[in-house]
Amino acid sequence: MKQKTVFVCQNCGNEFGKWMGKCTACGAWNTIVEETVQISVGKSKSAVREPQVERLHEVKIEAEDRISTCSNELDRVLGGGLVRGSMVLVGGEPGIGKSTLLLQICTALEKSAKVLYVTGEESKQQIKLRADRIGMDDPDVLLLAETDIEVILSAIEKEKPGVVIIDSVQTMLHSDYSGTPGSVGQVRGVTMELMRVAKEKGISFFLVGHVTKEGSIAGPRILEHMVDAVLYFEGERHQSYRILRAVKNRYGSTNEIGVFEMKDNGLQEVENPSLTMLSGRPEGVSGSAVTCMMEGTRPLLAEIQALVSTTGFGIPRRMANGMDYNRVNLIIAVLEKRLGLSMQNQDSYVNIVGGIRIDETAADLAVACAVASSSKNLVIPSDTVILGEIGLTGEVRGISQAERRVSEIKNLGFTRCILPATNAKDIKATGITLVPVKTVKEAMDALA
Repeated sequence: MKQKTVFVCQNCGNEFGKWMGKCTACGAWNTIVEETVQISVGKSKSAVREPQVERLHEVKIEAEDRISTCSNELDRVLGGGLVRGSMVLVGGEPGIGKSTLLLQICTALEKSAKVLYVTGEESKQQIKLRADRIGMDDPDVLLLAETDIEVILSAIEKEKPGVVIIDSVQTMLHSDYSGTPGSVGQVRGVTMELMRVAKEKGISFFLVGHVTKEGSIAGPRILEHMVDAVLYFEGERHQSYRILRAVKNRYGSTNEIGVFEMKDNGLQEVENPSLTMLSGRPEGVSGSAVTCMMEGTRPLLAEIQALVSTTGFGIPRRMANGMDYNRVNLIIAVLEKRLGLSMQNQDSYVNIVGGIRIDETAADLAVACAVASSSKNLVIPSDTVILGEIGLTGEVRGISQAERRVSEIKNLGFTRCILPATNAKDIKATGITLVPVKTVKEAMDALA
């Protein structure tokens, strides 16, 4: 083995031959650090292993052995449970509930496999205090407060656990690699060692990862490429609801989400998120509309509130919470042009209730109706749900999975649905009135 000095960007992981103030790959400043890496000398021909080449149709597929976490929401996101020998990276902002979630599932996991919880940030006493707070019934979970990866691997070899939780991977240190914990070299080296153990011994790993202020996993992107699944815990720390979202999953879909609520005794599953999000909805008030968005295969109903008031400044304010700000401005511009609403001296505020974020365009028509409702002081009927995408000419365009959305709307007791005409002709539903519309003006006329 030979040693070589390289300069590595701690933000994106790119290597350079010399130090520079700015990374030419990601554009970050002062993130390039000198590191020493080991390179192997060429092997002799006798040391090269014989390649094992197989034809694709001859490869035998073994059934995936999954472990249930006894959390329906987490199992849904993982694709049916935790696969043995897999590595799952859980990221999220500090205090969002990553450690609490993983500690809660230890009780369920220990029934199927021995669990080793490795903490590099907290002491054993702190973990015990959290377990008592969330009401864990004296689980037989092994605790190890350690940051040296070699000591951790020794404990794994001795205890032979089926599931290992590393909290967090940025605190782990490998003596064979240079740099401080959390650096590119350390994160890469530690993850490679854990991955080797996972695949050789069939041990499932949960890795907790810190996130940057931009919301992505801190450290090199290679960390996300190496693991089998990447889960993001989303939500505001001051909001009670949390969303667990998969952005990568080799054993399942990346379209599923899990919804949790943070309470005094830990994270509780939200079995019917739509009903929860609509609880406390005001009656007989203008500026409130209900829409149905799709998160993977799960339809979720959300309340959109809008407030339009006369501005006290020369330029009206536009604010959007839970939705793309530019999309809201586009919708307001369409209302001005196609409906003749005068918004030049009106402040406009749009909020998605419950801390949920809507990224799909199927909520456009609901936002438009909420803004117009507040502007005209028109109350939208409480039994009505509004769906549809808005074009720049004011037309209402079709949306995906409309039949599944209408089914969820009906199940929650709504009796009327305003939706695009292109979708309404393909839906045969009883017990709910479908109002097909082609333009935003038709939608507003249907609410009048």
